[in-house]
Amino acid sequence: MVKKRSKALSVPLSHAELLRRTLKDNHLLKEEFKIFKEGDTIFFPIRKPSKDLPGYPLVTRSFDVREKTPYCYKDLLRLPKDLQRELPTSYDVIGSIILIKLPSPLYRFRTRIGNALLQTHKHIRTVCLIDPVSGELRTRNVTIIAGENQTQTTHTEYGLTFQVDVATTYFSPRLASERKRVATQVKPGETIVDLFAGVAPFSIVIARFAHPKVIYAVDKNPEAITLAKQNVKQNHLLQTIEVIHADAKDAEKRIPVKADRVIMNLPFSAHKFFAVALSIAAPTCKVHYYDIIQEEEIEGRIFSLKKIAHTQGYLLADVQVHRIKSYAPREFYIGLDITATKHADVA
Repeated sequence: MVKKRSKALSVPLSHAELLRRTLKDNHLLKEEFKIFKEGDTIFFPIRKPSKDLPGYPLVTRSFDVREKTPYCYKDLLRLPKDLQRELPTSYDVIGSIILIKLPSPLYRFRTRIGNALLQTHKHIRTVCLIDPVSGELRTRNVTIIAGENQTQTTHTEYGLTFQVDVATTYFSPRLASERKRVATQVKPGETIVDLFAGVAPFSIVIARFAHPKVIYAVDKNPEAITLAKQNVKQNHLLQTIEVIHADAKDAEKRIPVKADRVIMNLPFSAHKFFAVALSIAAPTCKVHYYDIIQEEEIEGRIFSLKKIAHTQGYLLADVQVHRIKSYAPREFYIGLDITATKHADVA
């Protein structure tokens, strides 16, 4: 602990609280120093001797200096004004890892930005610069810009724990409320297919907070499957969740029953698998479909899904749109709650 000497008032303990308020209200108290007690006396560090000071003995003492924790990482950075304005206001925190996207003009300052984030988040051990998620395995380029050389962490959500490797698997902490919202809709005894399960957060939250009969958690990414199995086991849900390593295209072959509810969390590409989802659906099925899409394209996407449903013998009688978060200007991460019902003539 750093110590510094300062002029101080020596005050009887019985007068201390009233005097503290007086000194603070008059901006005479050195709040960057810690007040301390010695016997029945309190020592208040003061900014400077003044005739306005109460009539207590004035002494010189050593005080502990308070450790300052900046409120925002931006406060620690001094960049050119045009670049300071480009510093991101949001980023993802997964366990002990921060994931941040930077515009290209800020790349050369990435180490400084990473270290500033470490200083303002005491529980963070690693800061990673990321590119958008891409490909069938939903992975992204990850570059460690500050802290420890590790990409695996333990993330906690609603009392549940998830092992996540941010370099090899997809996980979004911003969907925590959405996972819980879906869980509240699940009826007892449902059969559920989580078609792009990743490390199984949707499956695990639903299994913990609802009472489904069974959940099939399917993913093509072998790294995600390994962690999903670990997550199911450590959250004590082996009796409810079956983890399946498979391409979603093969779901009809791999899943032995029809689903009352299907989770489709595959932004940008979920529409390509909508026919697959309906191929494993019960005559009436709830589909939770997720996409990243521009505002003006949402109605067109719904129309396209209705056309796909028609070819599969289903009507989409009820489609509710949930705008979960902004992704880019006028582009949203959306969820569609869809009720798909089999045509009477093909039921």
